Amino acid sequence: MIHYRSQDLSKKQQYKFLSGSVIPRPIAWLTTQSKDAGVLNIAPFSFFSGVSNELPLLSIAILRRDGKCKDSARNILETKELVVHIVDETLVTEMNQTAASLAFDESELALTSLTTTPSKTVAVPSIAEANIRFEATLHQHIPVTNENGQVITDLFLVNVTDFYFKESVFDQERDYILSDKLQPVARLAGNQYATLKKEYTITRPE
Repeated sequence: MIHYRSQDLSKKQQYKFLSGSVIPRPIAWLTTQSKDAGVLNIAPFSFFSGVSNELPLLSIAILRRDGKCKDSARNILETKELVVHIVDETLVTEMNQTAASLAFDESELALTSLTTTPSKTVAVPSIAEANIRFEATLHQHIPVTNENGQVITDLFLVNVTDFYFKESVFDQERDYILSDKLQPVARLAGNQYATLKKEYTITRPE
């Protein structure tokens, strides 16, 4: 085995080793809105997962840049609202466009051909083209600090208030998401992404 001690690694190496090993990762494609100007922010994040079903909680970790909150994180902290969309194969190009770094008062929507639709519970608009989306509110903010006490990541636990599924990817009789119809896209490392090529079943032991 090739061995490294984390204390001997650069931040870049640590990120490469984590993002290249913890794969595939789902992508949280967020819409958030600034409190004052009402500017719609759209951005993808792949340090993302489910947390609980007692409460319908999702976790999203948004790394800081030079110690400063990213626009999405700032918006969530100020408005306590967001919409999480699942990225599928038809939306990869548009999703990638929204990863661009823009000024706080500019919207990534202008870089795409996406359209928005009003949400029911939150004020933040949703992406109409997404096959699955979750309206959500902030449940808990966990500032993750380094050894010097500086915040390096904003970890959000968000509570899903509303679930939306397009009929083409959802079996209403079984309450089942049709992953073969959804064709979700996952994040790997660097500029690499992956899709579901094969599914199989393994029964859990009793």
